[in-house]
Amino acid sequence: MLLKGMHLSLMIGPVVATPVPYEVINALIQVEVTTNTEGPSAFQLSFNLSNRSRLHTLFLLSAGTPIPMVRVIVVAIIQGTAEVLIDGVVTHHEVAPGTDASHSMLKITGEDLTRVMDYIDFSGIPYPAMPREARVAAILAKYMTIGVVPMIIPSVLIDVPLPVDKIPSHRGKDLAYLRQLAAEVGHIFYVEPGPSAGTTVAYWGPELRMSTPQPALSLDMDAHTNVESLTFRYQPEKRVMPYVVIQHELTKVPVPIPIPSDLSPLSPPLGAVSGFPQHIEPLLGCAKMTVPQAIMVGMAAAVRSAEIVTGTGTLDVLRYGRTLKARKLVGVRGAGEAFDGLHYVKSVSHHIRRGEYKQSFTLVRNGLLSTVSQVPV
Repeated sequence: MLLKGMHLSLMIGPVVATPVPYEVINALIQVEVTTNTEGPSAFQLSFNLSNRSRLHTLFLLSAGTPIPMVRVIVVAIIQGTAEVLIDGVVTHHEVAPGTDASHSMLKITGEDLTRVMDYIDFSGIPYPAMPREARVAAILAKYMTIGVVPMIIPSVLIDVPLPVDKIPSHRGKDLAYLRQLAAEVGHIFYVEPGPSAGTTVAYWGPELRMSTPQPALSLDMDAHTNVESLTFRYQPEKRVMPYVVIQHELTKVPVPIPIPSDLSPLSPPLGAVSGFPQHIEPLLGCAKMTVPQAIMVGMAAAVRSAEIVTGTGTLDVLRYGRTLKARKLVGVRGAGEAFDGLHYVKSVSHHIRRGEYKQSFTLVRNGLLSTVSQVPV
């Protein structure tokens, strides 16, 4: 037990993680987990161990297997509600001197289960008459044995290649190929742990910036204040209007197509005043795409370039009452008229030690002034 109303569960094991013995959990002094919308989630566990502890041998030998599949699952139980913070594998370990001569600190570092998808090169596997969605399903099927559950959102550009014309084949490792297939239609790919320990959702689809808002982050509101710090930056110079250039199929004449950032129905504006793009830049690699495909890729790039409001801050989880989650909306109040309203949570880091559970976070929005009259608390 770390705090009143909060417990931490730790599971470690080869392929299938199991609850660790008391000796391990008692030696745990710090947990750090980072979830980012760009790139894999990462974690680091710090243990304070006696130099004669058998845990040194346990971790060092298990992390030295030919395929490093030492699985780690961290679950936080806050006021009776369990949330899986990370489900991943160990990628690195190090031992450093401790506070005295008889103890040392063992640090275990790892990434989410996308790391497992980056081990083996499967180049050359054919996918006859299979659209992108079917190829994604076939790739993810092999990871269902370790608890990966696919969530595939079809693209509006479902393209079934005729075997007499071409047969698509696998290129590179699974992770890179999944991301390539997603990028070709303006989609994204990531994994999210949970909802229960031992399961992970693998999402392949459009970037959705719509969700039920999380309880508001409140500033300077006396007893209702639930964040320790929150600052905002307004950077209108970051906004870019991308344009794609495609070739007309018959004449081969290049045709430029500008992409407004407010065009995406899956990422509605969160700021009422977004200003005008400061730059107009070409989006490379679209010449051989169809018009709908190029527009979808351009829309995804335009949404990311419109993140001209950035907020960074920290909060105490128990005071907030729950954990703040990335890839979802959250309300802000008390920050001033320009920044109050809904924001998209781009990244979250968990910092857990005995007697303390805090989070640092990054919020983004496409403009100033709220588009909603109130936020949930």
